[in-house]
Amino acid sequence: MRPVSRSSVPVALLSVGTARAPYDLDQEDVAQAAQVLFEPRFPQFRRLAPVFRSAGIRTRQAVRPMEWYLEPRDWPQRMEAYAEGAVALFVAAADAALAEAGLTGPDIDIIVTVSSTGVATPSLEARAMGRMRFRPDAVRIPVFGVGCAGGAMGLALASRLAAASPEANVLLVAVEVCTTAFRTEQVDKADIVATALFGDGAAAVVLRAGEGGFAQVRSHAEHTWPDTLDIMGWRIDRDGLGVVFAQSIPPFAREHLRPAMDDMLERQDLDVGGVGRFICHPGGAKVIEALESALELGQGDLDHERAVLADHGNMSSPTVLYVLDRARRTGLPPRSVVTALGPGFTCSTVAIAA
Repeated sequence: MRPVSRSSVPVALLSVGTARAPYDLDQEDVAQAAQVLFEPRFPQFRRLAPVFRSAGIRTRQAVRPMEWYLEPRDWPQRMEAYAEGAVALFVAAADAALAEAGLTGPDIDIIVTVSSTGVATPSLEARAMGRMRFRPDAVRIPVFGVGCAGGAMGLALASRLAAASPEANVLLVAVEVCTTAFRTEQVDKADIVATALFGDGAAAVVLRAGEGGFAQVRSHAEHTWPDTLDIMGWRIDRDGLGVVFAQSIPPFAREHLRPAMDDMLERQDLDVGGVGRFICHPGGAKVIEALESALELGQGDLDHERAVLADHGNMSSPTVLYVLDRARRTGLPPRSVVTALGPGFTCSTVAIAA
């Protein structure tokens, strides 16, 4: 059986809520701080410094003020910042999504939590249960390790669970604290790029089987390329998680995405020409350009992606849900596809109908 899910019962997207981390980081300020920190210990810094200007980012948000990141931090300090910041973001995004859907915490039957930027046991939704007033019998499903693809993959998983439980209210929360991976001691090219790109944030979606909502999930599919484990991920260092960018993602997307996308859409009875709007995870300015090229879109078509990137940076898994929120507020076409690339190396697609 080929891995595609299509349901005769649509799953309604009832709401989207987003949450900003409390501290704004101006890109120019980050670039200046990075130069002071990195140039003395990383001779190639000046060659890489233009990435701060070319990333397409004006500002980002973080769970700690900039001064916190300028001091060496060990693994326990990073995970304390992750857990505290991620739970606060979880609650804020979930509250916003529930309020729009006209629901409260006790109404939620299934909770899907996507987060890959820290380790928390008990998991984030367990830590948030008291504040959210989730029922003791609510089903909890934490998902780790899917990175930037997590928004789309989480949406697909949540819709499967909603379709399988027709009376259930399903809450998806994607929350990431990417900034805890920033390090001052160990510096390589990937660390410089990550410093220029990543921010913190969360997004939540409420789903339920049936018609209604602002759109309905109709189908979803994934594609994982063989022998691509080194493209993106984490390495485990003494002081925490370190980012892995072993290959350049934009050229990979430009060369390999279209055949995989054609295959995924064909399995969902779609083709690129029949998609009114691609709602993409904006990994960076060059990734957006590569997506427009691979999908044969007009230059500038991915305008919501650029706007989210400029205002929030790459927040990993929640970012595509921020784009979905902007797209639905300006009006969705009859058929859209939510899609994101992430470690694996994997592409996830979710077809929605407005």
